[in-house]
Amino acid sequence: MNYERILIRYGEISTKGRNRNRFIDKLKSNIINSLKDYPQVRVQGTRDRMFLMLNGAPSEAVCSKLSKIFGIQSFSPTIKVDKNLNDIRDAALSLVNKLYLPGKTFKVSARRADKTFELDTHELNHEVGGFILKNVEGIKVDVKNPDINLIVEIRKEGAYLSSEVIQGTGGMPVGSSGKSMLMLSGGIDSPVAGYLSMKRGVEIEAVHFYSPPFTSERAKQKVLDLSEKLAAFSGSVKVHVVPFTEIQQTIHQQVPENYTMTSTRRLMLRLAEELRKKNEGFAIITGESLGQVASQTLESMLAINEVTSTPVLRPLISMDKLEIIDIAKDIDTHEISNLPYEDCCTIFTPASPKTKPKLEKVQYYESFVDFAPLIEKAIDGTETIVVKPKGNADAHEELKDLF
Repeated sequence: MNYERILIRYGEISTKGRNRNRFIDKLKSNIINSLKDYPQVRVQGTRDRMFLMLNGAPSEAVCSKLSKIFGIQSFSPTIKVDKNLNDIRDAALSLVNKLYLPGKTFKVSARRADKTFELDTHELNHEVGGFILKNVEGIKVDVKNPDINLIVEIRKEGAYLSSEVIQGTGGMPVGSSGKSMLMLSGGIDSPVAGYLSMKRGVEIEAVHFYSPPFTSERAKQKVLDLSEKLAAFSGSVKVHVVPFTEIQQTIHQQVPENYTMTSTRRLMLRLAEELRKKNEGFAIITGESLGQVASQTLESMLAINEVTSTPVLRPLISMDKLEIIDIAKDIDTHEISNLPYEDCCTIFTPASPKTKPKLEKVQYYESFVDFAPLIEKAIDGTETIVVKPKGNADAHEELKDLF
């Protein structure tokens, strides 16, 4: 059966009161951007729900795109017919025949938003259900656990019928909560932090620290591949690749070995803050989970955070590693993150990093170097790449140096 439209239900957006239209407009623009490959699709947003008019676009391919758009609670491929009982019966029979196999059960779930319709919900259930029982041999009714739940909804503009309710990703439309910089390494955690932030409506720009010749081109490509997976949820991800070698070598020449981890994180945060300012972001996102490694103790976070007043979001802070891995597998980043290419977080790793660094000590060690010119040089040398989802012809579109 060729569906002619898809009904989209909002979920959390529905609770937004006077700001609801702003969130709906953002969701609509995200959907249009995701469906660029199907220009014939038209989007109609209302206060309660949204409809996609497919105009011949393949419903299965469009549904696959919708399943990765935040802000959608659920959606249903739908047929619209006139509000007369004969048309409703015929459309209901077509939908059930599409899904029916011997032994399957069904029920009719009627809803009547238009109270002027000639039948109430009980009568509609009875009329449509009886018609299906009469015309589908062997089918039985099961009102508690049916194999086919046929939804019939009567609204002012017509009758809508669907037999599938496909769960969306929920959350808020990407971009509705502003923009932030995601510190993206090649590990398991930071892509998951980016995904969870996008789910709360945050548009992300990734910041990756690159230390050639100690890190390879394959390590850089690994981060772009991870960004490509994240771009499937947002349409695109801008990646800032920051040359970090000179700063990292300076730290290791100047700072005692057991404090190099703390100083490295502090300098990364200072660079991320500079990029946030230039790109008009509001926060910095990290993949930190409390107690996971030496730099993720409360004492370390206190010493590292001291270099910035920018809000630092840590979506994974209370998660254990297994929970994070489960999400990484769900969003298809786990396998890429496990590739054995070292990034700047794993090179120069001290044998015994401080888990409880003293702020006054790290300030003292760093006071012998003016890092400001090195930071400015790194920002000037930053390469910016726009990564789009796989299959997009102009994926990995390199931009001119923005700084």
